[in-house]
Amino acid sequence: MKFNDNRTGRVDVEFIADSGFSSFINNTWFNNGITYQFKSFIMQGSPFQGFEFEAYMAIKAKKINKILDEAIPLRHPLKINEAMRYSLLAGGKRVRPILCIASCELVGGDESLAMPIACAIEMIHTASLIHDDFPCMDNDDLRRGKPTNHKVFGESTAVLAGDALLSLAFEYIACKANNVSPDRLVQVFAELSSAIGSKGLVAGQLVDIESEGKVVSLKELEFIHVHKTANLLEACVVCGVIIGGGNDNNNEKVRIYARFIGLLFQVVDDILDVTKSSMELGKTAGKDLVSNKATYPKVMGIDEAKNFAYHLMNQAVQQLACFDTAKAAPLYHLAYYIANRQN
Repeated sequence: MKFNDNRTGRVDVEFIADSGFSSFINNTWFNNGITYQFKSFIMQGSPFQGFEFEAYMAIKAKKINKILDEAIPLRHPLKINEAMRYSLLAGGKRVRPILCIASCELVGGDESLAMPIACAIEMIHTASLIHDDFPCMDNDDLRRGKPTNHKVFGESTAVLAGDALLSLAFEYIACKANNVSPDRLVQVFAELSSAIGSKGLVAGQLVDIESEGKVVSLKELEFIHVHKTANLLEACVVCGVIIGGGNDNNNEKVRIYARFIGLLFQVVDDILDVTKSSMELGKTAGKDLVSNKATYPKVMGIDEAKNFAYHLMNQAVQQLACFDTAKAAPLYHLAYYIANRQN
C-alpha cells in the first residue's frame, strides 16, 4: 500500500492502485447496498460538535478576499490587471487557502504566518482554472457562475493572466512572508512548485486530456486526480504545517489527509456534474458526459461513487486523531464540507 514518491523521496500512499485496497473496495461496500449518511457520521458523538465552522470559514474568507483585492491594483497595462482580478476575485469558497491556514494553526502556528502562502495558493489555483477552461483544455464557458476569463478578455489575454497570477504567487510569498525563516520558505517553494509542475498538476491535466473518449481503469483515474487535484491540496496543508513549525510526522499525517480529501473532492465533483444543473453548480453541468471523459460515476457507478466518497472522508479524518481536538476541528469539518458540498 506504500510507494516512494519520486518528487520528494518520501514514503507516500497509493490507494486504488494497491491490489489489497482494490479488493477491499470490491468486497466491502460496492456490493453491500449501503447508503451512508455523512451528517449522522459527523454529528453523533463527534468530539468536534460545537465548532462554528460556517463562522470560521466566513471570517477566514473575508480576510483572504481583502488581501487578494489589495494584491493586484489596477495599473498600466490595465487589461491584464483587470483580467487577473476578474478571476481571482470572482468568489469561490477559498478552500485551499483556508486549508493552509488551518494546517498552520493545527501545529500551533499563527494565521499571520500562513496568510501570504495561503493567498499565493489561491493565485496558483485561479491560474490553473483560467488555463483549464480554454477550448484546447476543458473548454468551459462558465466558472463560478460567470463567463470564463477567455470569454471576457480573449484567449491571448487569458493565457497571460494565468501566467501572471502564477508568477505573482511566488513573488508574493518572497515579498510578504517576512516572519518565516528562509529554510522553511525554501521548503514551501519546493512543495508548491512540485505540486503544480510536470510531476503534479500538469501531469494530471495531460493524462486527463489524453484519456477523453477512452476506457479508463480505476487506477488510471486515480493517477489523473491525485495529480490534477490532490497534489495541490497536499501542498496547501503541508505548507501550512511547515510555516507553523510542524515536524515530519505532522507533515505526513496531513499529507495523507489531503490525499484522501483531494480524491474526495473529485469524486463529489463528478457526482455533482451528473446530478446538478449549471445554475446550481456555477459551471456547465453534464460536460464530462458530453466530452466522454472518465469520471468516478462512469467507472464505478453513481451509488458506488457515493460510497467511495464516504470511505475517503472517513479515512481522511482518521489522520487527524493524533492532533489536539480543538486545533483539528477546522480540518475535520473541511473534510465533511467537501463531502457534502452542493456546488
